[in-house]
Amino acid sequence: MENNLFQQAKDAVANMMNMQGNSTSAQDKQAAQNAIQAAYNEASPEEKQQLQQLENQLKQHNQLQ
Repeated sequence: MENNLFQQAKDAVANMMNMQGNSTSAQDKQAAQNAIQAAYNEASPEEKQQLQQLENQLKQHNQLQ
């Protein structure tokens, strides 16, 4: 079964990574975080591991700005 929430979380983080400079708003950051959290609820163990990596990427990205 395809996990739509998992794909949405991946897409949200990818979109955040593609934005340059200060073009990411607090709302964008929160939306990506919310997508990750929502995906956790239906994720397989493998997907949870990938979601953790996405969350780490998001945190690193936010710290660089």
